[in-house]
Amino acid sequence: MSLPLPRRPSPLPLPPRSLRPHRDGVLIALAGMAGGLVLLLFGLYNDPERGGSYGAWLLIPLTVMCLTALGRRSMQPWALLVAVAALAADLAMGSLLATVVVFTDVVYAAVLYGPSRTSRALLPASVAVTVAVTLGLLAVFRSPATLLLGAFCAAITVVPAWTAVIIRDHRNAAAAERLRAEQTALLAEMDRVQAVNAERARMARELHDLVANHLSAIAIHSTAALSLEPRDETATRESLGVIRENSVQGLAEMRRLIGLLRDASGEASAEPAASPRLAALDALLDRARSGAGNPGLTFALRDERGADAVPLPAPVELAAYRVVQESVTNALKHSAPGTVTVELARARTPGPLTVRVTSPLRERGGAAPRAPGSGAGLLGMRERVELLGGALSAGPAEAHAEPSPHNGTVWEVRAELPVEEGSFR
Repeated sequence: MSLPLPRRPSPLPLPPRSLRPHRDGVLIALAGMAGGLVLLLFGLYNDPERGGSYGAWLLIPLTVMCLTALGRRSMQPWALLVAVAALAADLAMGSLLATVVVFTDVVYAAVLYGPSRTSRALLPASVAVTVAVTLGLLAVFRSPATLLLGAFCAAITVVPAWTAVIIRDHRNAAAAERLRAEQTALLAEMDRVQAVNAERARMARELHDLVANHLSAIAIHSTAALSLEPRDETATRESLGVIRENSVQGLAEMRRLIGLLRDASGEASAEPAASPRLAALDALLDRARSGAGNPGLTFALRDERGADAVPLPAPVELAAYRVVQESVTNALKHSAPGTVTVELARARTPGPLTVRVTSPLRERGGAAPRAPGSGAGLLGMRERVELLGGALSAGPAEAHAEPSPHNGTVWEVRAELPVEEGSFR
């Protein structure tokens, strides 16, 4: 199961597509117009001499400035350009404080809601304009009092632009953190799903290895016992004995597996089951030879590692044992009469362990399998080998030993398992 990662949004909020004024813009425009009317009513101008001469004409730049406030979110940077023109007209006519205050909000909104290019350029431009105005006034009037005009210019341009930059950076940082949190949650969910799938595959593999082989032996021997004609009491008792032995072993291994699962959840405790080792292959082949379930099949074990072979890591021995176990079970189900050979070899030390199981290949169109199969055995073997970083192959191959009655072809399962623990995946 795979989950798509969320698309990374734009680092800066995009202006709304709709030209409908935002509620904040409407409130600012109404407040600015009301404040301007009050100032005009009481004759409170920034420059009383010129303001008194223009009077109500100051409502024109105030009205234009309030209209730009309506588009403070959706019409940047055009609203800012119109606001600059309105401010210039207002200052030339004596100026109302309300017009100047609304202008500072338009500058603030241009940085906060405008395009990224406008947002990046407005603060440096405000600083440059402030410096230019201050130096120009000092050059013209040569009076320290002109520094107050420079401070006034900075207050209506640099301060709102700087404030908006800080807020926009905080918003971008918050958006990035939200995106990172979403990605982290999504990756955690993907890890959880993968872990659940891996655990389900592992449980299916363990169940198959612990139970399916015993059930296959039961099916094979019960079929053989039913097919005996005339009834051979000795062979029937041998088959029933094998059936009982595999039933008891299957139940015991199933109980151990269930105990381990319950112990993991804290509901019960169970002793861990001992992992099968390669030393138990003789007993495995003895069980395969016993009974009447495999007429015409013989089993041979060739351990070419030598008597002084070094002990192998437990995961390697378990994987090798399971490969042999599944291969022998498949041979009991599907092989033609002949010899099933299990070979263990290790060419060098250090070097991989090679497990090779060959069985006579049944002709096409022959008898049906002695027991049904699910096809999961080969998959489980491959998973076990690949988890250790090894390789497994299975298929028809030419016989290298005695001639086979079936055109010299055998079914070969070959696994190479790395022995060094550092190579395990």
